[in-house]
Amino acid sequence: MSNVKSIAVLTSGGDSQGMNAAVRAVVRSALFNGLDVYGVQRGYQGLINDDLRPMDLRSVGDIIQRGGTILQTARCKEFLTPEGQQRGAEVLRSRGIDGLVVIGGDGSYQGANKLSKLGIKTMGLPGTIDNDIPFTDLTIGFDTAVSIVVDAINKLRDTMTSHERSSIVEVMGRHCGDIALFAGLASGAETILVPEVPYDLEQVANRMRENFQHGKRHSIIIVAEGAGNGEDVAREITALNGIEPRVTVLGHIQRGGAPTHNDRILASRLGDFAVRKLMDGDSGKGCGIVKGEFVATDIEKVVTTKKAFNMELYELASRLSQ
Repeated sequence: MSNVKSIAVLTSGGDSQGMNAAVRAVVRSALFNGLDVYGVQRGYQGLINDDLRPMDLRSVGDIIQRGGTILQTARCKEFLTPEGQQRGAEVLRSRGIDGLVVIGGDGSYQGANKLSKLGIKTMGLPGTIDNDIPFTDLTIGFDTAVSIVVDAINKLRDTMTSHERSSIVEVMGRHCGDIALFAGLASGAETILVPEVPYDLEQVANRMRENFQHGKRHSIIIVAEGAGNGEDVAREITALNGIEPRVTVLGHIQRGGAPTHNDRILASRLGDFAVRKLMDGDSGKGCGIVKGEFVATDIEKVVTTKKAFNMELYELASRLSQ
């Protein structure tokens, strides 16, 4: 019999599509199992401020299709300190809350890890469009972000072909190039620049020139923000081959909009999985999906491991872009 009677859920860091679906799943799974549920407003800042609200079935009605997060999110420098972390743990204990589900990226997981070491039962759900959390094949929001980028490239390709121009699309991904990689492969981009793989812009420029000389009517380069600035890449290419690429920076549009059905289903299943793990007495884990199976990995291991880049997929994209 589980000794967990009450849990809380928060969203932290950058928002991602599917966070609402995850919140909904956590709340409804907990209620189904007879638990009390609290929603923490504005992430760790709200936890420190004791800004928690009871959640019921209606609290999460009509949100599965909405982007963003109804719990809101905020950066919290105070929670980076031992005093702030202790304050967060005290707030949960004072309310009789037995477990906490944290939905967010690496920084959010760092916070959950600190709370776990202070004796709070925690579960982390990977809510980030970057897909940079290890020990999960997919993060909540990644599928939607890739779909947004692919849709934008489809539109750009139409106008670039009409004007016989090249285009550079800068996408999110400071340390992880997965959005650029997956979107580039799905959209048939000629070149994909990611922070994990060194590149030579002279080779890129020469290839672009040769393609245009052989009758190609357009060229699309995808740049992950961690691999370079789109405008800088464009200037260097122009200096090398005389072609002037048009630059599109998609920015925060990648985080907005309704989540895809894949993200809604992933978030729903992960949210329910996290609640069940807490009820089983588990704690200090990051939840994920690996080869179709849901797994819970020690959160200390998650936050100290860098996710491996999929070179096989990168090489496939390179071969198919000839």
